[in-house]
Parts: sequence; C-alpha cells; structure tokens
Amino acid sequence: MELVFFLKGLIIGFAMAVPIGPVGIMCIRKTLSEGHSRGMVIGLGAATADSLFGSIAAFGLTFVSDMIASQYFWLRLVGGGLLIFLGIRTFRARREDAAIPLENNGLLGSYISAFLLALTNPVTIFAFVAVFAAFGVGQRLGIVSACILVIGVFAGSFLWFLTLSYVATLFRKKLDSGGIRWVNRIAGILIILSGVAAFVSLI
Repeated sequence: MELVFFLKGLIIGFAMAVPIGPVGIMCIRKTLSEGHSRGMVIGLGAATADSLFGSIAAFGLTFVSDMIASQYFWLRLVGGGLLIFLGIRTFRARREDAAIPLENNGLLGSYISAFLLALTNPVTIFAFVAVFAAFGVGQRLGIVSACILVIGVFAGSFLWFLTLSYVATLFRKKLDSGGIRWVNRIAGILIILSGVAAFVSLI
C-alpha cells in the first residue's frame, strides 16, 4: 500500500515539474554553460521546493497554505523582481569556453536560487492540492503515508530535472562559445518575460 503512495507521489512530482518555467530555463541554461552537475543542483533546489509544497498539501496544513495565500501579492512581487534580476544577469553572462570545469563554490548558491525561485509561486501549493485530489489522495493521510507520498513527489520532480539536464548535456558538446552566448541571451529574455508576467498578474 505504501508503495502505491510512493508511485503516486512520483507521478505527481514528475508531472508538476514538466511545464518549463523559469527554473526549468535556468536548469537548461546552467547545464549548457556550466555542465551537468550544475543542472542537477538546480533540479535539487526545485525538487526541494516541490516537496515542501507537497508536504503542506499532504499533511493538510491549511494554516500554512492560508498564510501563503495571504502573502500572494508580496510573493509575486518579490518573485517577479528576482526573475528580472536573474534574467538580466543571464542575458549579460559570457562564457568564453564552454568546456571550462565547473567551479564548486557556486553549487550552494545555485541550489538556494532555484529553491527560492520555486517558492515565489504560491499557486503551486493549490495545484498540488488539486492534483492530490485527482489522484485520490486528497483525504487526510496518516503520517507514514504522507511522508512516503512527499518522498515520491521529491523523487519525481528531481527525475524530471535530471532528465532535462541530461538532454541539455547532449547539446552542450555541440555548442561553441558563440552558441552558449546565444543560449544565455535567449534564456535571459525568457526569464525576464516571466518576471514581467508575474508583475502583470498583480494588476
């Protein structure tokens, strides 16, 4: 029975992560410019945020979801500003040699950036509640079942970003420094547009 909860969590986590948003763009861009390891760290940050939202839904922590909903405006405002900031930095980023080894001192920063960026979308928690209900796990769960479900969500979300990073790695070997520069520009524009969309949603 517990295996069923894990598999449902795995499917839910994977499905929730599939839509390519700002974190997905960041994962692709970081993988192309800095390597597979950096993309995996971005995925870990996003999966951690997804599992946090999933745990709120799974454990029925309505007071937490209500608190998040009450701060919707500020979360979207901060998230939009963060997206525009990251988008500008990404657009201006330059990588003269795509084969330069990854510097380990930035891994924690990438993880935290992805985690915080994913947290600035409060709509996600309500999406998890709806999807849990669709999968028949919307009712109150026991502690063990809820924990296993959340572990499955984390595994599913990370599996998607692992796949995304691996696919990006296949293209990385074919890109020279000029190609990486264009990837940075396109990714930067997309991230900036996501930030603008976050501001527009507040109107």
